[in-house]
Amino acid sequence: MNIKPLADRILIQPIPSEDLLNNGEGKTKSGIVLPDTVEKEKPEQGKIIAVGPGRILENGQYQKMEIKKGDIVLFSKYGPTEIKIKNKEYLIAKEEDILAIIAR
Repeated sequence: MNIKPLADRILIQPIPSEDLLNNGEGKTKSGIVLPDTVEKEKPEQGKIIAVGPGRILENGQYQKMEIKKGDIVLFSKYGPTEIKIKNKEYLIAKEEDILAIIAR
């Protein structure tokens, strides 16, 4: 793919919500328990496809990104921008929209 995010932006391939839950028990496949209170507005999950170089600081240097290509992350539902590339849906988000990296 020939997309390189700028600054502190990240290209995410969303993981469908039905792939997240294990037998409808309110628990992700990786073991994260989702309480009933987040059923309606739960965070989304996706795989990082590409990352930008980082946020530019006042001194002109880049602040290194904490996220890397291949990470599985939780992100806020309304933070990223939806885009379509070759009939596939992706999201572009700022690093601040990422809530957590899911350890494997």
